[in-house]
Amino acid sequence: QVQLVESGGGLVQAGGSLRLSCAASGRTFSSYTMAWFRQAPGKEREFVAAISWSGGSTYYADSVKGRFTISRENARNTVYLQMNSLKPEDTAVYYCGAARRTNVRQGADYWGKGTLVTVSS
Repeated sequence: QVQLVESGGGLVQAGGSLRLSCAASGRTFSSYTMAWFRQAPGKEREFVAAISWSGGSTYYADSVKGRFTISRENARNTVYLQMNSLKPEDTAVYYCGAARRTNVRQGADYWGKGTLVTVSS
């Protein structure tokens, strides 16, 4: 089992940047596919980005492609989400997820509690 704790959320103006971090417990972090999801007010949780256990493969939702970058440091048990050129529609609670399978677009096995990102216009 893995426990996840997100940090780095906050309030930012449109066009700005934020970097989210997700710290994982456990000694098997490097065996998990890691992902970020988000849930805006009144909407369902949606996939944002994912990264393979090695970091060699990354996947993005079309809505964030070219603006967001997912990365990981297995030595630090941490996954990051660099968010640039933020838009008001990026406002959401961002969740970190972990899974032992490659395809995590439908959801993860383990979840953090989330961190709120608010983008003002």
